[in-house]
Amino acid sequence: MTKKSSLRQTYGALRATYSSEQLQEKSIALANQCLKLPIWKGKYYHLFLTSSTQPEVDTEPLLAILQSKDKEIIVPKVEDSNNLSHYLLTDSTLLKTNRWGIPEPQEGIVVSPSIINVIFVPLFIFDLQGHRVGYGKGYYDRFLSKCPKETIKVGLSFFEPIPEIEDRTTFDVPLDFGVTPEGTFCFGGQ
Repeated sequence: MTKKSSLRQTYGALRATYSSEQLQEKSIALANQCLKLPIWKGKYYHLFLTSSTQPEVDTEPLLAILQSKDKEIIVPKVEDSNNLSHYLLTDSTLLKTNRWGIPEPQEGIVVSPSIINVIFVPLFIFDLQGHRVGYGKGYYDRFLSKCPKETIKVGLSFFEPIPEIEDRTTFDVPLDFGVTPEGTFCFGGQ
């Protein structure tokens, strides 16, 4: 079955079987695969920070790459309105862990989605058309719909893409690229 709820359950359970060493190994491989993408000419890069309570992609290796390339890094914060706000990550940014174990900025320089060049998108799995299964709350679909058409969307998954996600909606915003520890996939004609 390739419906989102079933895929969330299946791939969430698979991720839960990985040891911390495997998670770290796969996360480093993902970051290295990102280096092969044609996405490095921009200035503003949006990166989700990793939950301390979930077995998900660790974005620390990707954060280190962005810092080494002198990119401006933007991180999200979940607001009560079920939307994300976006903050420039600086040396003085105070991060506090939210109810999902995700570090979030408490204050700082708010950034408009209109200036973001590249967004790294958290997800469970994506399909061969660039559609994705996220965490199910719609935060990223609402956020991505506010970004310019030119903003590059890069999904990060531990798993190779599946042929098709059956229950896509008109609100789903597809990826431009998908990245796994083994390779990269281009969807948007980039």
